[in-house]
Amino acid sequence: MSLPSSCTRSCIPARGGVGLKAEHYRTILEQQPDIGFFEVHAENYMGAGGPPHRYLSAIRERYPLSLHGVGLSIGADRALDKEHLKRLNRLILLYRPGLFSEHLAWSSHDSGFLNDLLPVPYTAETLTRVIEHVDQVQNALGRQMLLENPSTYLAFAESTYSEIDFITEVVRRAGCGLLLDVNNVYVASTNQQWDPFAYIDAYPLKHVREVHLAGHTRDADGKGRPLLIDTHNRPVDEIVWDLYAHTVRLTGPLPTLIEWDADVPTWPTLQREAECAEAIMFATKSEAVRRAAAR
Repeated sequence: MSLPSSCTRSCIPARGGVGLKAEHYRTILEQQPDIGFFEVHAENYMGAGGPPHRYLSAIRERYPLSLHGVGLSIGADRALDKEHLKRLNRLILLYRPGLFSEHLAWSSHDSGFLNDLLPVPYTAETLTRVIEHVDQVQNALGRQMLLENPSTYLAFAESTYSEIDFITEVVRRAGCGLLLDVNNVYVASTNQQWDPFAYIDAYPLKHVREVHLAGHTRDADGKGRPLLIDTHNRPVDEIVWDLYAHTVRLTGPLPTLIEWDADVPTWPTLQREAECAEAIMFATKSEAVRRAAAR
């Protein structure tokens, strides 16, 4: 496994990566597979020491690392948890990830922490709050964060911005980057009857620093209409691969993560998904080069 000459182990190469799971620690260290990078959920490593840190430290010595948060509650109508931010900063100082990302969502409330990533209404009030929170995070960590687009199931009646306009304004005013979850785009577009390809075309793609791909579950709502659930428990759907190919034709190669968080498969299955992302990424790059040469 080797990184491009322009990249160190503190940066994330434009390759396929996978979420690091405990089931695969030993396989990765013993086989040292040719994989672009690993991503971990920050909250899984906020404990002090123990086997998870020993394995992560050993893997970090060999591979680039991206850190993905699920607990900052960026969209919550309350102050950020300062202790959580301190723990997150210690983790970043320890592992020096190439990228750090969080969700455009909320999960904390006066009564405690909710085990879900809930959407926000796209209003001026929410916009101000999200920008303030992103600023606080970036100042506390001393680095840019990436904000991930949500998977949504319903629209808020009080929203006055489209999702894309809201995210574009956050980036413009807060100076953060973006993590584009292509599966989330397809899930939300199906559930809310958007055109997912038009969504990608209108997205502020120049600010995207990482892409996520995942599987979803098909269901139906009470009226029999398609309802997709962002379950991360199966291979990437064919239409999501098509949407990803469309995306990288516009952006060029980007670090692309396979998220598989439930019913975790064997290592070879995960690696094949990452290899598929790379094949699409570089096929579209070659296609763009051929088109440019033909002009």
